This record gives sequence, C-alpha cells and structure tokens, in this order.
Amino acid sequence: MKSNALLIAVLGGALALPAAAVAACRTGNADRAPAPAPADSLQTGIALFQQGQYAKAEAALRGATGPDASAYLAASLARQKKYAEAEAPARAALEANPMHEVGVAALGESLVGQRKFDEAIEKMSDAIKRKPDFAYAYFWRGQAYYGQKRADRMVEDFETFLKLAPKSPEAPIVRELLRKLG
Repeated sequence: MKSNALLIAVLGGALALPAAAVAACRTGNADRAPAPAPADSLQTGIALFQQGQYAKAEAALRGATGPDASAYLAASLARQKKYAEAEAPARAALEANPMHEVGVAALGESLVGQRKFDEAIEKMSDAIKRKPDFAYAYFWRGQAYYGQKRADRMVEDFETFLKLAPKSPEAPIVRELLRKLG
C-alpha cells in the first residue's frame, strides 16, 4: 500500500507537468501552473512523509482533507516534535476512522511527546483491544510506560512490538534498549 501511494505521487507529478505544458500551448498562458487537486496534495504529502521529508509533507498535507490527510499531517508534525500541534489532527483522523493505523501511532507519539503518559496508555490500550496485532500501539504504549518508569510493562510491550514488527525502523533501537536492560 505504501509503495502504491509513492507510485501514484510520482506518476501524478510526472503526468501533471505535460498536461500543464499542453494547456500553456493551447492558451498561450504559461504564467501559472494549475493548482494541485486535493488528492494530489494528499498523495504528495504521503510520499514525502514516507521519504522522511516531514516539513514538506506537512506543507503538502495542509492543503488536503480527509482522515488520511489528518493522520499523515499529525504524523508529520509529531516527527518534527510539534507534539501539541499533532494531537488535534490525529484525533480528527481517529474520529473518522478509530483504527487508522497512522492516526493511532501519531496520537501515541503526540501524547508521549507531551508527557501525557496516562492518556497515551489508555488510547493505545484501546487500540490494542480492537486490534491485538497493532505493532505501533505496543510501541507507543511501551514508550508511555518508559516515561512512567514502569520497566516491567515497557519490556512486555517492546517485546510484543518486536514480534509484530521485527524489521521496523525502530526495531534495532528497541532491541538495544532491551539488551541493556536484560
């Protein structure tokens, strides 16, 4: 699914340029390119997020609407450590789709970043009840337990995270932390 979003964004951008050039030839007006459609902003924002270009993703996603746009905007903000700002779009995404994986993870990161550990544990626990194999809910709940200095619960959640997402970008750091505690 992620590679499809990137492919759509790349192809959408590649196809938009020739269309703009054709329009300029027909009208003789090459001053302004047409404004991207909201779907283009969404796909571009998702692709930028997946490339780790969070500030650019944020800018693109501010022009998009819907739960996916809100979720990826929240995630982009959280990755830039704009935790308080990330909370509202994460909640908006989850209002539309309570199990939006990016939205849940963004809310977890936002709450942990704001040191709202109790609420993070509550929200991530709710997500885990609904979907027991939700890796990033365990990751962010583990982070919240870490913030509360509840190592036993943190270790349990991080071990579950590693079972569910052994090749995730966070896995090496989590393994190292568990090894040091071990």
